[in-house]
Amino acid sequence: MLSRFSLRLRIFLFFCLLALGGLAVTGGALWLGYSRADQPELMDAFLFSGLLSGFSLLGLCAAIWLLFDENVAKPIERLAAQMRARAHAGVRRELDTRDARYLGDLAAAAEGLAGQLDASALTAAEAIARETEHLEAEKTRLAALLTDIPVATVMVGPAHQIVLYDGQAAAVLAQDAPPRLNAPLSDYLDLTGLEAAYGRLMRSGKEVAASVKSASGVQLYDLRLKPLGGAPGYIILFESTHAGLYPDDARPLVYDFALLETDRADLDKCTLKGLSFVVFDTETTGLLPHKDEIVQIGALRVVRGRIIESETFETLVNPGRPIPAASTKVHGISDVLVQGAPDIAGAARDFHRFASDAVIVAHNAPFDMAFLHRHAKRSGVAWDQPVLDTVLLSAVLFGASQNHTLDALCDRLDVTIPPALRHTAMGDARATAEVFCKMLPMLEAHGLTTFGAVLEQTRRHGRLIEDMN
Repeated sequence: MLSRFSLRLRIFLFFCLLALGGLAVTGGALWLGYSRADQPELMDAFLFSGLLSGFSLLGLCAAIWLLFDENVAKPIERLAAQMRARAHAGVRRELDTRDARYLGDLAAAAEGLAGQLDASALTAAEAIARETEHLEAEKTRLAALLTDIPVATVMVGPAHQIVLYDGQAAAVLAQDAPPRLNAPLSDYLDLTGLEAAYGRLMRSGKEVAASVKSASGVQLYDLRLKPLGGAPGYIILFESTHAGLYPDDARPLVYDFALLETDRADLDKCTLKGLSFVVFDTETTGLLPHKDEIVQIGALRVVRGRIIESETFETLVNPGRPIPAASTKVHGISDVLVQGAPDIAGAARDFHRFASDAVIVAHNAPFDMAFLHRHAKRSGVAWDQPVLDTVLLSAVLFGASQNHTLDALCDRLDVTIPPALRHTAMGDARATAEVFCKMLPMLEAHGLTTFGAVLEQTRRHGRLIEDMN
């Protein structure tokens, strides 16, 4: 059971037990001495001695615990976090061993191991570079192949979630919702007609034609569903007749074939790799969510531990009031810039559509989410998505006693925020996303492989910040 507690808490409990044991031994010894003396008039003297000894013992244990916590437990916790960051998050900065001077050879051994990790990482990086070059060549050939197919193409997993789409398909999908990897097709197409066609495809194993309405019911698409051979899932081809497609348009590809193997399980049992995340940030007129307003929202999607560069959301928001000069000095957004921008109701609805099927991630999430919750009724949306906070994730990985600001996390994990983008919604959202992507393998190395396990750990640090789930 004690293994569930942090190292610092276990050491604290050890000293508490030591103090209680010392009090029990001291009290027992004094009681035995008083009993054998058989002089009732010595009761006050023995009682005074017991109290003095007890408080002295407690003070001594507390002082030694504080020294031990500061010079042993905290340095071990920091050193372990740094080693984990190097091993699993690709951090290359030198280990900070200044606080580990009382740990004997542990710091030197950690530095030696870090050097070995760097050498291994360099070899792995070279292999990855070669494989990346190969994958880019494959992607180029795939894009060239799709160019010969004058229709929009979407690859879909067996649970009807998007695995691949090209540029033309993105234009079609965007008529109903932002195109997104791992998004359910129900956001774009009427599932009744689609599932009927999919049933025919599964029974025949051959290409099937179907006319399917868009999710909004406004469009009617002529589709062809093609099987993937022995692989799970299928391909949807949009005929150009009703989709307004042009064969010569660019065909950039967005895909992750590993999504074909993704199982749909209960959220708590879902692996972190199997989830989609939307990382976002806001800029506001001030720091009071109950009365200030949002002036900018920036967000991007993370699927299978990587940022999807083409799937972003960014908008200015007209707060309906003057933006204080002090706030403009921080984020650079003035009254002139937000003229003609949507109000919070429209911006929140658009952002909700972008984030509808994902876990929301933010740094200090209660602050940003408070603005959205305050305007939820006006926007006509419910912000009931699960939320992860990188402040709490930092506490899980690096210990509650560490600094958990975004700048501190970026410094700790070798993430650079260009000065021009700091305190812009998209700049801070990207920095948070890069930090989050480096945290994911560290969480898995911690044994936290499912969303439920991560959530349970973050709730233990609820004293730092409000839990949004």
